[in-house]
Amino acid sequence: MSERIVIPDLGAFSPDDGLVPLQVCSDGFFRVGKDGVETIVRTGDGKVEFIAFADRTQAYVRSALGYPAYYPVHPVSIDRPLQAVLMDLDGTSVRSEGFWIWIIQMTIASLLGNPRFELEDADLPYVSGHSVSEHLQYGIDKYCPGRTVEEARRFYFEHTHRELQAILAGGGRADAFVPTPGLKDFLLALKGRGIKIGLVTSGLYEKAYPEILSAFRTLGLGDPRDFYDAIITAGFPLRQGETGTLGELSPKPHPWLYAETSRVGLGIPFEARGRVVGIEDSGAGICAIRLAGFAPIGLSGGNIIESGTRALCSHYCDSLAEALQLIL
Repeated sequence: MSERIVIPDLGAFSPDDGLVPLQVCSDGFFRVGKDGVETIVRTGDGKVEFIAFADRTQAYVRSALGYPAYYPVHPVSIDRPLQAVLMDLDGTSVRSEGFWIWIIQMTIASLLGNPRFELEDADLPYVSGHSVSEHLQYGIDKYCPGRTVEEARRFYFEHTHRELQAILAGGGRADAFVPTPGLKDFLLALKGRGIKIGLVTSGLYEKAYPEILSAFRTLGLGDPRDFYDAIITAGFPLRQGETGTLGELSPKPHPWLYAETSRVGLGIPFEARGRVVGIEDSGAGICAIRLAGFAPIGLSGGNIIESGTRALCSHYCDSLAEALQLIL
């Protein structure tokens, strides 16, 4: 992009905003200058592509597992008074990314048979903020081609179960789940104003719930199931002899977790989406909020800048206290 461009219902962008121009959509379906397509850009991490026409924009969410999808892009606004705040878990509510990246690293180490294996800094945007299977597929593609996601998932859940049980028993990694600074004051302030709060995560329930439970114990807030108005996770994993739930193919940056939290969990119709905001620290999460039709508030400390999604945020804050000032 050599000059500032306007993408319908998405915004105006300059060359340094992090979006990368394309001539052809990665699936080959859309091309600039053909069939009314005026512009194509992708996020810096390549997860989402935006195809702009004169009066509308479509988003193409790529998939490491072979199931991409197209979504319409809707205009967003912040209409006060707000009815609800939707919050990400990892990085936004609880600082746990290091723990889960460590689990991915141990999983790849197990696949390689090399307990000394370590991920590189360049891997970090691709092993956080997405689904477990996408994280694992990235690691397989780069470090151990020929192994399968199914093999990796077996190791992943072995490591996860062992470490979470140790933490719930009072041991394990001491710095695994730390409440984000200001979380308690932020949540209580929203409650005090009667604003509904939804917790939204691409994490599976068995890994997500111990995180927020541990954080709430630290903060003295009781049972998170009694505190939040809705909690939506990626469900339960499919294992041999067990029944899984949908979650691996529909995580962030797909919009469904945020859409379900607001519409089903909180009962807010799509037409009232301007009275809902989402808070995220990851590029995948910002895209998910945006594609669900809500205004995203980005939180520093994650990979929003690195993923090239800063320009998709309605606001970008350094702390929950700063975000609270925008909301109230």
